[in-house]
Amino acid sequence: MADPLERLDPVVLHHIVNTLGWPDLRSLQRAAVEPLMDGQDAILLAPTAGGKTEAACFPLLSAMARERWTGTSVLYLCPLKALLNNLVTRIDSYAHWLGRRAALWHGDIPESQRRRIRSDPPDILLTTPESMEAMLIGVKTDHSHLLGNIRAVVVDEVHAFAGDDRGWHLLAVLERLERVTGSPIQRIGLSATVGNPDQLLSWLQGSGTGKRAGHVVAPDLTPLADSRPAGEIELDYVGSLDNAAKLIATLHRGEKRLVFCDSRRQVEQLSAALRARDVTTFLSHASLSADERARSERAFAEARDCVIVSTSTLELGIDVGDLDHVIQIDCPSTVASFLQRIGRTGRRRGSVRNCLFLATRKETLLQAAGLLVLWGRGWVEPVTPPPEPRHLVAQQLLAVTLQQRKIGDQLWPEEWNGLAPFDRSAAPILRHLVGQGFLDEDGGLLFIGPEAERRFGRRHFIDLTASFTAPPQFTVLAGRQEIGRTDTSVLTEERPGPRLILLAGRSWRVTFIDWGRKRAFVEPADSGGVAKWTSSGISGLSYALARAMRDVLLGADPPVSLTRRAQAVLAEWREDEAPSIVHPSGTLVTRVDDDVRWWTWAGYRANATLAATLPSIADPVQRPTDFSVRLRQDLTPHAWHEARASAGNGEVLVLPDVDRRAVHGLKFSVALPERLAVATVAARLADFDGARAALLEPIRLQLRSPVDG
Repeated sequence: MADPLERLDPVVLHHIVNTLGWPDLRSLQRAAVEPLMDGQDAILLAPTAGGKTEAACFPLLSAMARERWTGTSVLYLCPLKALLNNLVTRIDSYAHWLGRRAALWHGDIPESQRRRIRSDPPDILLTTPESMEAMLIGVKTDHSHLLGNIRAVVVDEVHAFAGDDRGWHLLAVLERLERVTGSPIQRIGLSATVGNPDQLLSWLQGSGTGKRAGHVVAPDLTPLADSRPAGEIELDYVGSLDNAAKLIATLHRGEKRLVFCDSRRQVEQLSAALRARDVTTFLSHASLSADERARSERAFAEARDCVIVSTSTLELGIDVGDLDHVIQIDCPSTVASFLQRIGRTGRRRGSVRNCLFLATRKETLLQAAGLLVLWGRGWVEPVTPPPEPRHLVAQQLLAVTLQQRKIGDQLWPEEWNGLAPFDRSAAPILRHLVGQGFLDEDGGLLFIGPEAERRFGRRHFIDLTASFTAPPQFTVLAGRQEIGRTDTSVLTEERPGPRLILLAGRSWRVTFIDWGRKRAFVEPADSGGVAKWTSSGISGLSYALARAMRDVLLGADPPVSLTRRAQAVLAEWREDEAPSIVHPSGTLVTRVDDDVRWWTWAGYRANATLAATLPSIADPVQRPTDFSVRLRQDLTPHAWHEARASAGNGEVLVLPDVDRRAVHGLKFSVALPERLAVATVAARLADFDGARAALLEPIRLQLRSPVDG
């Protein structure tokens, strides 16, 4: 059998050995050569820092040389601008081996650099799907000149796209890109942690699913639970964020520590607490200015004795240099996130992957224990696209009309090569867009209408390029220097004394607010301040995680080191709380005074589905939790059994009720009929599988006296 390395270009192979000093390629990189050079679509799976970028680049550069690709022939797409900034130098150095080059294009790139790219296209263009959309609808870019020669697209951290609306947007833009090139484009996804790689590959192939060859390459991927001793992961309970700061300040001095928090507010508060203890601290989160983030990234890539505090922005493949330890405040929402985060460590020879969990509340300790139980079982979440993306269908209909300037009222589905839901099933949305003036119709052609100009036309339709909605924020400036952005409520809430905010890990006194331009001017303050941001989207734990937390209450321990404090709190949970909320033989319905609850441990979406499915017994004034559904005070065993029977034991389920105001979280919802926008939100709030499982499980009714249900 021929060595796959023989298919690589000799110049590429020479530089792998002599420039990089590699005696051989990793198993993933070897396994990727054949399918990629054969032009197959592929998903390349490996742990963080597993060499996925090289596994994609070396075969594509070899194909570029062998087949004499010209112009911009490879797109490299990332979900984060910081990740693009981090990768461009490395990819450009590989391209230079063959006399080729790479260039960067995203929202922070100046117009002068974009003009150079338009006039002299690079061989590899690193960008985001949103910037691709801006190129397609903008008047400055000659699509055929810059994009018409693309042969392959690499989608880095593909799971980060596929799990939300950015994935639908990405697929739609790739289909339109194939219309520009006039031929199929090879699609290569890079990912570290997915539970359903075959489905992810089919998703990435878009309209080419079943038509083009595809291959999942994952020779290095083994469950971390099987490959690492459990002692490298520790679960501790500290009781507060301030206590976490005290502990972090004393741990691993002289080493580089990356601390993950799951909110920007926590990042700011912890960073301020660490700096107050004279710990060199850097921050990373989405509301910091580009300059502030870049300064931090440069500094902590070079620093040694420091702490980096971040949201999930550093979960992906951004290089933070020689990292020693990962610390997790509370708990990430998924096993996949945990695997990404622990994968930031153990990169040096002789070092091992490690993670210390510091729970600041008893509830998050239980959640962390449940997540680590799932991890210990080798379980990782499947990546599933959000259902029924009607708002993005509306966006794409407007975007493609803007791109083409006019489009046939019967030919528009061809722009996405028949990919659902951008096919003829979108006709009702198209009719609405025409009826409401978002599109004009004349002589069998569609044009951008006045309502689209009014709603989205600002700054050359820039609002049409992003598939997600961000709550309005104020830009914070110290003199001319932009620090970042803060929530409007920080500036409007009544509070005694001077108005102080916390941003970039420092305290600031607000000196002037420009309400019209949404700007807040500040000066440094000694201490204090409020950090706050409004979150958007649907929160809540999954069915799998909620169930694992139930297992912990019933006695399951995660296969990690538990500190005495963590053991004591879990024991307290099991002795004091568990008997009234869990039972080993099934779920519980309990009454405490007037509070009647069904302890399903099924997750927020499943519980919202159950509340809507059982209106005769569900309390109409409630917000379901991750663990329970509140029932009517007058519930009887007869009413319970009757309601359960009406649901057909899980065969007759109902979409959750939706507050009409919730549709504002959908970008472009104004371009949809209200009923379709509400239906989209309801579909995303539902978990039929989890609800059905809860209904089919044995139920113990503990109302006046225990009665087996």
